Order: sequence, then C-alpha cells, then structure tokens
Amino acid sequence: MTYDVGALRAEIPALLSGVAHFDGPGGTQTPARVAGAIADALTGPLSIRGRLTPGEVNAEGCVQGFRQAVADLVGGHPSGVVFGRSATQLTYDVSRTLAQDWAPGDEVVVSRLDHDANIRPWIQAAERAGARVRWADFDPETGELPPSAVGELLTERTRLVAVTAASNLIGTVPDIAGISRLVHGNTRALLYVDGVHYAAHAFVDLGRLGADFFVCSPYKFLGPHHGVLTASPELLEGLRPDKLLPSTDTVPERFELGTLPYELLAGTTAAIDVLAGLGTVTTGGRRERLRSAFAAIERHEGMLRERLEEGLAELPGITVRSRAGDRTPTLLLTFEHRDAADASPFLAARGVHAPAGSFYALEASRHLGLGDTGGLRVGLSPYNDKDDVERLLEGLAAFLRS
Repeated sequence: MTYDVGALRAEIPALLSGVAHFDGPGGTQTPARVAGAIADALTGPLSIRGRLTPGEVNAEGCVQGFRQAVADLVGGHPSGVVFGRSATQLTYDVSRTLAQDWAPGDEVVVSRLDHDANIRPWIQAAERAGARVRWADFDPETGELPPSAVGELLTERTRLVAVTAASNLIGTVPDIAGISRLVHGNTRALLYVDGVHYAAHAFVDLGRLGADFFVCSPYKFLGPHHGVLTASPELLEGLRPDKLLPSTDTVPERFELGTLPYELLAGTTAAIDVLAGLGTVTTGGRRERLRSAFAAIERHEGMLRERLEEGLAELPGITVRSRAGDRTPTLLLTFEHRDAADASPFLAARGVHAPAGSFYALEASRHLGLGDTGGLRVGLSPYNDKDDVERLLEGLAAFLRS
C-alpha cells in the first residue's frame, strides 16, 4: 500500500474550495469524520459525567476515549493526559504551579527557538519568584539548537528547562532526547517540551524524548481547537494547582477547571483515529497504526518538501531560512527587495494560502535578524499534494515578476 493523499483530501470538505492550504502550522483543515464526532457528541444525548443516565455515560465515554487516544498518540498513560483550552493556557497553569516552589537564586532555561507560549510564562513565573532566566541560543545561520547550547547553561540551581520539539517558524527539530539526558543527568530540573508543531509531523515517543511535560494542540493535526498536556501520573500527583474546594483532587482532573467540552474531546479522538488510518498497518493497536501512519506522513511530506526546495532554488531573490539538518516540512521565506507581507495576499488572490509573520515566535524572528515581521511561512500538511506545491511555486514566480 502507498500513501493515499487523495483519499484523505476527499475527507476534508474545506479542500473542495480549491484553495491550496500551506497554513497547517497555524491550524489544519478538518476531516468530516472529526466534525461528525463533535456533532454526534453534542446530540448524544449529553450531560455531566456519570454512570447513571445515557447522557452521563456518553460524557464519560468522551473523556475516557480522549485520554486513551492521546496516550496512544504520544506513548503516555491515560491518567497523565490533561485537557486545556490551549497550549498557552496549560503552560501558564503549570508555570504558576511549579513556581510556588522556586526561590531567589533558582534558574530557568528558555530557548530563543521557541514560540512565545513556551517562553513568556516561564519568564513571568521566574520574575515573580526571583529566579534567574538563562537563554539558549540557536545558530541563526543553520537554525540548529544543539544539546550543548542548553547543557552549558545548566547548574545545580536549574529548576526548569523549556524547549520546543520543533520550531513553528523555521521547522528545526532539536535533539530533545540529548537535551533530556543533560538535564536529568546533571540537575534536578524538569524538562517542559512544546510539542505543538512536532506532534503534527512526527511519531511522538515520550519515553525516547525524555520530556517531563509534553504539550500539543489537536487542531494542528486535523482535530478541534484546544490544547493537551501529557506527563506521568506520578509527576502530576506531586503538583498542587489552584482549584475549587468541591472539585475532585484526582489526577488528571485536578488540573481541569470546570466542565469539560465533551464534544471537543470526541473530535480529538476522531482526529487521532483518522491519523491512525493513514499508514500501511491497518490491524492491531492504535499505537502501532499511528507509528506506521507517521512514517507514511513523513515520507509524503518529505517528498513534497524536496520538490518545493528544488523549485525555490530556481527562483531568484528568495532566501530560505529553514536550514537545520532535522526539520519539519515548514519553510520560512524572505525576499530580496520585497516584503513577505505582500507575498501572502498576492498568493491568496490565486487560491494559495501561505501566511506571513513571526507567528508568536518573536524571539526566533529577532534572532534571525528579521525583527518582529518574520517572513512568509510555507507549511506542508498530510493533505497537501504535488499540485498544491506546483501552484505555490507558480504563484511565487508570478509574485517575483510583479
């Protein structure tokens, strides 16, 4: 069997518009199966979780199904899966909780490669605790963030290291396992990994990565808009977030404030099932089907990226800022004597969506010498095909001639 991009595209109603979407890093288009699961949950019937009425049973099923699906996606445990409104919200919640135990003189390490959602919450928490913030810099020429860039900052006072598993701006995939070995081998610090961009393109193995916390967002991989935090249940048991007195103290529920949006949880389970069906393994457990699926997705996206990079090399005046040896199929482009912000509407008028900006990776954009404006971001997703890439290249050629 080969990767059937046509079958996936046929499941996504938004693609019927004819637009070639390269905006996946900001959020993918949604399969009808995912929307159907959301609608089915809402019309179920549905009520507060329980085991008595059909509505209660349906709600409980949405929650448990979601936790198991996410655990299968990342190689974690269902009791370590925490729902959140967004990755940003979850990171703020965890930062405030962890910082309760920080003291003046403690240290936090953040990376300039990261989305601001994995930088600012830690800086602000450190400031309130009187802790010192130390910066790990990536090489602006290569886009690489080697483990040594983090390792050289570690001390006996390091309490938290925050780093991305893949840059949402230039696609760099750092060696998280190598960083984890340095962090856990030399400090008592925790490693908080932003996997929002990574989980959309790679098979996540928490055991191999060595992350204490891993956060991702289902809407980056065909699902609905919310965030997910995963950690070991044992680690979560030791944390005491603020919560209402009558709400449960059970993990992971103690981190989830208020009634959960059961319909979004059902949609996320459906999205993970869609992903699991994209590989060559069609039987067995969902985890193994996901392993096969992401191998197929990486081959497909890698092929498209190679063609895209070949085409870009033939166009004058374009600089590709995505250069790391290991990277997602996400390219940041800038133009000689042209503003990337002008390229995006030019392409949009031709039915090609590639947005421009720094996409909240403000520190990365500045470190690249691009200020706050960034560049044109071209992000490939599992549903992109060869025709999309050719249309993009034709549109960029026309932009350069205009």
